[in-house]
Amino acid sequence: MLSTAHCADVVIVGAGIAGLSAAHQLTSAGLSVSVLEAAPEVGGRMATEQIDGFRLDRIGQLLNTSYPELHRTAGLEDIDLRSFSPGVLVHSGGRLQRTGEVVRRTGETGSARGAFTVARALASAPRPLDQARLGATLARLAATPVERLLARPERPLAGSLCGRGLPARTVHGFLRPLLSSLLCDPALTTSSRCADLALRGFARGRLCVPAGGAAALPERLAAALPPGTVRTGVHVTDASINRVTTEEHGELGCRSVVVATGARAAAELLPGLRVPPFHPVTVLHHTAPEPPLADPALVLDADRGGPVAHSAVMSKVDPSRAPGGRVLISSTVLGVPPDDLDRRVRKHLATLYGTATEEWELLAVHHAPEAVPAMPPPHDLRRPVRLLAGLYVCGDHRDTSTVQGALFSGRRAADAILRDFGLQTGYETPSLSAVA
Repeated sequence: MLSTAHCADVVIVGAGIAGLSAAHQLTSAGLSVSVLEAAPEVGGRMATEQIDGFRLDRIGQLLNTSYPELHRTAGLEDIDLRSFSPGVLVHSGGRLQRTGEVVRRTGETGSARGAFTVARALASAPRPLDQARLGATLARLAATPVERLLARPERPLAGSLCGRGLPARTVHGFLRPLLSSLLCDPALTTSSRCADLALRGFARGRLCVPAGGAAALPERLAAALPPGTVRTGVHVTDASINRVTTEEHGELGCRSVVVATGARAAAELLPGLRVPPFHPVTVLHHTAPEPPLADPALVLDADRGGPVAHSAVMSKVDPSRAPGGRVLISSTVLGVPPDDLDRRVRKHLATLYGTATEEWELLAVHHAPEAVPAMPPPHDLRRPVRLLAGLYVCGDHRDTSTVQGALFSGRRAADAILRDFGLQTGYETPSLSAVA
């Protein structure tokens, strides 16, 4: 039972990956922490539904092996990440073409050399000059320090794509569909700086997902905390510098409070906090008699012939997501979903995969109207996490709207608390390169 007196040194409201990341930093420093989550499970938007043995992500944001926090956060050191095949498959001109294949030396995690190898396959047609231009662009981007990227002029991405010295066929045949999917932004309104970070990460790593579903990541973080740290089914109605009020247990005392919820819920607890616009995301999961593609690749559509932004045979990427060798195809629709969604998605997938889809079975549709906080310019990659001594906020709405950004914001919030407590953090605050 929670005590109505002193609950912990720090109360964290929300058991998403930002709050769990902060909890790890604080417990590692010897502080007592209580993480209160209103939902019956941890993870927030990184949720995975189980239906008939299938593990179905609700949002399914793409991760990248180049994310520093995936390797730096306690509890995630040996997380099982299942990578897509190198590069992506882009449907352009009526056929699938592999682009972005990366060949690296053993142990190479990202470099200008790797980016040049990426570029050799990135043109939408076999034009050597196009390949050379793209190769030079990506090689420079992969080798450019993050600080220099963030010093570039900032404007909406859509208006900056054609100013990169690349031919229009490369921009529209690769960059536009890739960045739309990475940023969950079909209109490309995102800050050009944030887009550069996303593209740099693509050149330096591999797109991936957690084995067993997106929920495996927060579940792993929660399990690695001291027993009793995380309490689900607790609804916080008010928060201040030294207490929270809950529906179930009344008022709980503490030394500091971290609000680690989504942006809208955080603003309800902390009036005056800005609520950003959001990108809606809809994920459809199908099963089929046979896999439409043997390659564990991410499939993009450069022709924009339907509502699907990207799709993959997820049972090939991560076999643990489907039971008994069955087939799982997961597809993502960005923006407001159209009417007659399943019919239109099936028709589009038939074109992308070049196969009939009438016999496919729809397992689930997950629509999240506030899936990803938008990052229009000007976008502050380090929005303050310390509101005042004793009151802090973290989440992907404080950094980049990615798993990396959420984890990193939790680290920043924990660092601010430890400094206010006069404690050694046990690590140096990461440089700006950690936001990539």
